[in-house]
Order: sequence, then C-alpha cells, then structure tokens
Amino acid sequence: MFTIDILQLIIKNKISWIIEQKKHLSINVLKTKVHKTKFNFYTQTNTYLLNKIFILEYKKRSPTQKIISQNVNIINVAQTYQKYATAISVVTDEKFFSGSFKHLKLMSQITNKPILCKDFILDPYQIFFARYYGADIILLILAILSDTQYIILRNIAHQLSMSVITEVSNKIEFERAMNLKAKIIMINNRNLKNFTINIHNTINLLNNINVNYKTILISASGIKQHTQIQKLNKLVHGYLIGTALLTNKNILLNVKKIIFGNNKICGLKKNYDAYISSKAGSIFGGLIFTKQSIRYINLDHAKNITNNITTLLYIGVFYNNSITDIVKVIQKIPLFAIQLHGNEDQNFINNVKNKIPKHIQIWKTYSINNTIPQQKFSHIDLFIYDYYLPGSGKTFNWNLLKNINKTNIILAGGLNIYNCVQAAQLKCYGLDFNSGVEKTPGKKDLIKINNIFYQLRNCT
Repeated sequence: MFTIDILQLIIKNKISWIIEQKKHLSINVLKTKVHKTKFNFYTQTNTYLLNKIFILEYKKRSPTQKIISQNVNIINVAQTYQKYATAISVVTDEKFFSGSFKHLKLMSQITNKPILCKDFILDPYQIFFARYYGADIILLILAILSDTQYIILRNIAHQLSMSVITEVSNKIEFERAMNLKAKIIMINNRNLKNFTINIHNTINLLNNINVNYKTILISASGIKQHTQIQKLNKLVHGYLIGTALLTNKNILLNVKKIIFGNNKICGLKKNYDAYISSKAGSIFGGLIFTKQSIRYINLDHAKNITNNITTLLYIGVFYNNSITDIVKVIQKIPLFAIQLHGNEDQNFINNVKNKIPKHIQIWKTYSINNTIPQQKFSHIDLFIYDYYLPGSGKTFNWNLLKNINKTNIILAGGLNIYNCVQAAQLKCYGLDFNSGVEKTPGKKDLIKINNIFYQLRNCT
C-alpha cells in the first residue's frame, strides 16, 4: 500500500530534532533539572499478573491518519483516563503524530498515574528530556535499536527509576527482548514500515514462542472492541489503547465499552445507584416505567436521575404500556432506547417507531424457557434474552445460545457476582444486571456492582 518506509522518515526527522533540542537545552543542564520518579511501574505490574493492565493513550494523529482528536479536550481525557487507566501514554512526536511534550507535562500534572513517553527514543538525551517533562516510563523500540543501544538506554532509564516498556513486532525482536531480559514486552500489531495493522500479530507471535512466566505482555494497536480483549486475555496481561478512545467526544463511553463491554444496570431508582453504576463501568442505566414492577420509577424521580447523572445512556423499560405512555416518557426523559418487555407485536413496534425520534433505539425482550425464539421482529436494534420468569433471579439454559449469532443480544436474567464471568464468556453484545446487584429490590449494592465490573475487567 505504501511505497515509502515511514519509519525511516520518522528516524531521520528524530535525529534532526535531537540535534536541534540540544542547542537549546544541553544534556548537562537537563541532568541538573531532573529527579527520580516516585512510580515503579515494574512493581505495579507485578500485581497485574492477575489484574489486567490498561495503558490508555492520548495522541492527536498517526502518519497514515487525519487528525484523530482535534476537538478532544486533553483535560477531559486526563480526568477520564484517571478513573480507569493503569498508566497513561502520551505520544510526543511532533512532525508525524502532532504530539507535544507539553501534553505529557499536562497529563502528569492532572493525574496521579504513571506516564509513558511514547516516542522514538534513540539517544540518552531523550530519556532525560522525557523525565524533565514528567514521564515515568519510556518506550524502547527494538526495530530501531541494537542490543547495545537498548542496554545503554535502559540503564539510564533505571538510574532515574523509570520503567521501560520494550516494543517488538516480530519473532526475531521478541526473542531479542527475552534475551535482553525485558520485564515488560509490548507487541505492536502495527507494521512500522507502512503503519498497517494486523490484530492477529499478537496471537501469531505468542502461539509460537515460549515466554518467561514473569514477563509482562502488552498488546498494542488495533484494539477497538471489548470482544478483541476477550480474545486476547488468555495470552497477554494488558493493552495499550489509543485511537479507538479518541474518535468521538464521548471519551468516557469509549473507555468503558472497550474495558468492560456494553453492560446495563437495570431497575435504577436513586441518583446514587446511577452514579455508582456509571463509575463502576456500566454503559446503560435501566429505568422501569411499568407500575406493576417493584422497581417502578415515576417521571419526576427519573428526570432527577437523568439530569444529575449524565454519564449513563438511559433505557426506558416498558411492559405492555400504551404508545401514549411511552411518548410521554420520551418527551420528559432523554432516553437512548426504549425496551419493550411485554407482548408487543410488530404492528405495535411499527407504530411506536413512527411516534418516537429516529435517534432512539428500540430493544425487544424475549422470555426464554426451553427454546430460543426466532428474531422475527423488524425495526429492533437489540434483543434482550431474559429468563421466562422475570425477577426470579434465575438464568435460562445458556447452552441454548451455542452456535447462534449473539452480536445483537443482551443477556439478562439471574446475572450476579457468581456467574458474570461465565456470562461474559458467551460473548453476547452485553449483559443486563438487576436483582443480582441489589441489597433489596430497587436498592443497588455498591460492593456487588464494583465486584462485577472488577471481574469483567479482568476475566479471561
């Protein structure tokens, strides 16, 4: 696709950049201005042999893309990454990535996470420069370094108590990294010569190499969906993710979708319950507008929740309500979708679709006993598969889901802290939690919710 070796262009420019920077700030002066970092990312990652590492990245663009995050506020990015990142990566190359060391410094000032300087490091000067701007971790790319160069640069980083992530992209580089006793190896799914991406690079490499069990493995580039993470979780300890988080303004939504999946906490009745659900990692919040339900919420209380907790996408749940009832709720409450949980037929669905704004999705619930029904309805964005006795806390036979397409199915019914990992492994579009995360009906349990999202983040 590309006839030009992009990496060689980057290296040529980087050498010029280093020469120019040294004219303005010498390495001797730099050495007097830097001090050791307080973070030891090596020690921190040892705890992640069981817990997944998420290095979330801020960058403006790559050489083969237009601006990724032109309208994204770096302060908003920092505040969001602070909540969910193990560490934060900042791309600092100016010419090819529109990066800046000012971005790195700002990120280090706003957050209390270890900061990775993501750059093409060739010279000891760059390590002192990165530390001067607040970096705690550096990236050393074996594709551009000899073993001797690598050892020199790593030793300098260690003198500043900085950790080193060693990047590889093929078997030869991986074996070099192992021989060099790299503590953290990052497999780049991007071809550095033409910058194309192949997400299977991580899989292909690790299926053909024996890895020291103490080596921390990170997969980078091309991670866009939670399903990819589920596929790679048994092979690696963590991920570096950037572009997919920054492609639209809702950074928080992007982060939660990729790390946890598309999950919903239903039956919300209080602001606090909505708040803890969102903070833990939920994408959707379910509001039940059927008076027969013990989790029924009236319009005033629902409006109070949606006005104050704006970080959830709200789903209005209806059970044989009239179209008039549904429209009345939509006029008052900013819903992302309506969920039809009753006996609504295609005629009802057609009519309600014509009455509601086009941006509002329609979800339909199927009550499952011994068989999986055919998805016969049209104009439905997602289907909820629930146990045929709702609210019983029981699950249907999940073996029924084998060999069917589950990409438009949200799994519900009896989900709790004991079966959420097994449910996630079914790889449905998302999971729907209700009674399994409650103290009493309608009162959510903070400990259970946090426990579930902790498991979803780290499950293999």
